[in-house]
Amino acid sequence: MTSPDPADLDELAEHINTVARLTGTFTLRSGQVATEYFDKYRFEAQPALLARIAAALAPMIPEGTEVLAGLEMGGIPIATALSLHTGIPAAFVRKEAKTYGTAQLAEGTAIAGKRVTVIEDVVTTGGQVVISTNDLRALGALVSDVLCVIDRSPDHGAALAAEGLTMHALLTRAQLDAAELRSAARPG
Repeated sequence: MTSPDPADLDELAEHINTVARLTGTFTLRSGQVATEYFDKYRFEAQPALLARIAAALAPMIPEGTEVLAGLEMGGIPIATALSLHTGIPAAFVRKEAKTYGTAQLAEGTAIAGKRVTVIEDVVTTGGQVVISTNDLRALGALVSDVLCVIDRSPDHGAALAAEGLTMHALLTRAQLDAAELRSAARPG
């Protein structure tokens, strides 16, 4: 597992920041009103940017990973792009199993007995990652790593570490904030 070049990461952070950071009036899940919002789906919906993200994340995939498990909803496009880039099969993990059809929690590639790396777009508290990881483990998956595009957690994934998970993040909130400052300082 290797890390991307820092200069490339700075440029990628600027691109993601430009696409996904919005200003205006936004009501947050907590009910608070914010003047800034980070819309992660905007960077996932841009094919060229998503391909760059997958290329940067690919070397960070822990060695021995047999399945990339994308969490509903934002981790699914990231896992798909990584799967296309690396050839590692993907599974798509629901927040809860559907009650019809196959009625599975994890769709796609089988996970039982396999070394699975959980894929998420943004980790803030890690709560859903912990829930989904425990669900995957209950189904027989061997999960010890989480790979995300952005770590926005205030404690660098302490909730994940408490569950025996190692988080690997392409970017942090601080890197995105620094990208915003660089962009704002440019003339024009």
